[in-house]
Amino acid sequence: MALDSAKKQEIVAKYGRTESDTGSSEVQIALLTARISELTEHLKVFKKDHASRLGLLKLVGQRRRLMKYFKRTQKEAYNKLISDLDIRDNI
Repeated sequence: MALDSAKKQEIVAKYGRTESDTGSSEVQIALLTARISELTEHLKVFKKDHASRLGLLKLVGQRRRLMKYFKRTQKEAYNKLISDLDIRDNI
């Protein structure tokens, strides 16, 4: 359930600090959020797909750790990012 390269480039262009920035926390959180939303939609249809459910839980944990780090280091940018992505601040 990987993202296609066009959608990935769009996310990198929107949230990256430079054009080729793929490693910053903002970009990683945005990419994980897109994958999580796709997997969530998939699991609404295929309720018994437990392998994808396990992958979803791993992605959510990874995003949570990144968000925790990002909140600790850049609070203002973190608040802007969660409002742009429409995700909750539960860290």
